[in-house]
Amino acid sequence: MPKVKTVYSCSACGAQASKWAGQCADCGAWNTMIEVVQQPSAKSARFAGYAGESGHVGIQDLASISPDDVARTPTGIGEFDRVLGGGMVVGSVVLIGGDPGIGKSTLLLQTLATLSERYSTLYVSGEESPQQISLRAHRLKLPLAGMRLLPETRVEGITETALREKPQVLVVDSIQTIYTEQLQSAPGSVAQVRESAAQLVRFAKQTGTALFIVGHVTKDGQLAGPRVLEHMVDTVLYFEGDSGSRYRVIRAFKNRFGAVNELGVFAMTELGLREVSNPSAIFLSRHEQPVSGSAIMVTVEGSRPLLVEVQALVDESHLGNPRRVTVGLEHNRLAMLLAVLHRHGGVATQDQDVFVNVVGGVRVTETGADLAVLLAVLSSLRNRPLPQGLVVFGEVGLAGEIRPVPNGQDRLKEAAKHGFELAIVPAANVAKQRIGGMKVVGVHRLEEALGQL
Repeated sequence: MPKVKTVYSCSACGAQASKWAGQCADCGAWNTMIEVVQQPSAKSARFAGYAGESGHVGIQDLASISPDDVARTPTGIGEFDRVLGGGMVVGSVVLIGGDPGIGKSTLLLQTLATLSERYSTLYVSGEESPQQISLRAHRLKLPLAGMRLLPETRVEGITETALREKPQVLVVDSIQTIYTEQLQSAPGSVAQVRESAAQLVRFAKQTGTALFIVGHVTKDGQLAGPRVLEHMVDTVLYFEGDSGSRYRVIRAFKNRFGAVNELGVFAMTELGLREVSNPSAIFLSRHEQPVSGSAIMVTVEGSRPLLVEVQALVDESHLGNPRRVTVGLEHNRLAMLLAVLHRHGGVATQDQDVFVNVVGGVRVTETGADLAVLLAVLSSLRNRPLPQGLVVFGEVGLAGEIRPVPNGQDRLKEAAKHGFELAIVPAANVAKQRIGGMKVVGVHRLEEALGQL
């Protein structure tokens, strides 16, 4: 077996050194020297003796490759299947991140409990003891028949056991606790996370095992460890929302087998995570009386239209620089929209504090929320509620034009299904045929939208 050699590489410029140093001698960057394997051992390069092992593949003609659909295996949890793109794929690697206590381990434990009735599964725990996992499974009242547990943190031990047991579904919780004997650094370091993940991904691809990896996140909400970790896997899922809230939202940020930005909504109960069949209902506040500063819009997350409520609070500012605070929306876009409202709507807010929030903890990244934000701001500023049963969406340009948004027909159908009777939308998104009993008003400019109110 060839001897393993390690070097220290600068993550900023790529320079290598035989010893660690606080500062890179080439580029001068501080604390960028990380341990990497220069010559990995031949043992981890191949996982022989397993059915489905990939052999040597030569050059192929793309036209001769059949574009058949990828076979998917349902997990038994509908919202989880939606985020994955329809189910698990053989040999796929899924990375799941989220805040501590938000439900990552609970979701995967529930998934394995369902899959163990039909497939061979293995749960590798590097953080919790078998007694802790057993306690959680009994508390959730999960079927335990067929579920197998491996408390192991050494990646070589994990792959050796998996080769012997041959699971079809493998869960590793979490990648920050796994280490490889090829490196001397502590578990959780950049080098250990990258090398351990590389060996697990190689194992999944060569053996056809569906692999789920749990990843910790930093205080900024990003996956801890090297950025290359997200490039190595096929799918990256994030838990969104507050861990103290009842509802959990899973968003797909990367998916080689499905749509990105797909959304799955769950509710945390005494028996674990449960699917939410009507997500639009949890994002709407059913006020007994009309309130100012509230506008309902329809956003599209992946392939699903969702009704969300945008709330705004405009109050007199006693500061030299009025505050602009957003929750669930981009901060800079709010400042731009307020400038458009002043220039093309004649409404000034330069002496007002403006706070905008998307109800339910959902994060709206598309520009279709522009018109809803402006109408909510105007409603709060004038202290006049918007008409009941009104839904709005549309992108607002710097010239004051209302630009169309994708999936306009699907948005209107979703609003009509929930009983909305009036819609103010871009003129290009007006349906040619009447949708239910809804009245759809198409506008070309911001002045027209304000005039309709």
